[in-house]
Amino acid sequence: MTLQRYALVAGGLLAAAGVTVAAAQDDRMLRPPAQAEAIIYRDANYKGPAVNISRAEPDLGLAWRVNAIRVNSGEWQLCERRNYGGNCRTISRDTPILGLRGIEVQSMRPMGWGGSGGGRPGEPGRNPSLRGMAAEFYPAPAMNGYRVEACETGSATAFCARRSAEQFCSSMGWRTAARQAIETVRGRAYLADVLCSNTGT
Repeated sequence: MTLQRYALVAGGLLAAAGVTVAAAQDDRMLRPPAQAEAIIYRDANYKGPAVNISRAEPDLGLAWRVNAIRVNSGEWQLCERRNYGGNCRTISRDTPILGLRGIEVQSMRPMGWGGSGGGRPGEPGRNPSLRGMAAEFYPAPAMNGYRVEACETGSATAFCARRSAEQFCSSMGWRTAARQAIETVRGRAYLADVLCSNTGT
């Protein structure tokens, strides 16, 4: 067994045991990404002007079509209109050519927050909401069919839940989270009673 293969196997065993692993491979460190990250390019094969995206962006304001994308981490939804409207496609890996003439992208957001927690399936959810003129209330926020966890890493503190709620509201096209709560279901903490708005509290 080569040293590189041994490092990968050992890393997988330690990760399964809940231990953070850092092993050298291809001159890069193997470690869990802190957040979703992608880079979109105007030209094919990762050339031309580029924009680095690390959070939900409801209005990119691009003056050019996107012809390539590098997905450093996460899974991304790319939409042709602002606020995640129009035709959308989900991309989870590097793509050097997006069609013959590229695609129109005016908003994009990271997907797949729900159901993390060390590989265990999360609590299913349908993301019901009540939308008003300037706010929207989500009693049980969900993404991709699973409840959004109050904190993806570490203990579910109020600060972490606030940050998760802000990310969730941003992905839904709102500016901020006016309020949020934490609900424990089967030993796991999820966001609850999140009020998203464009004006704050």
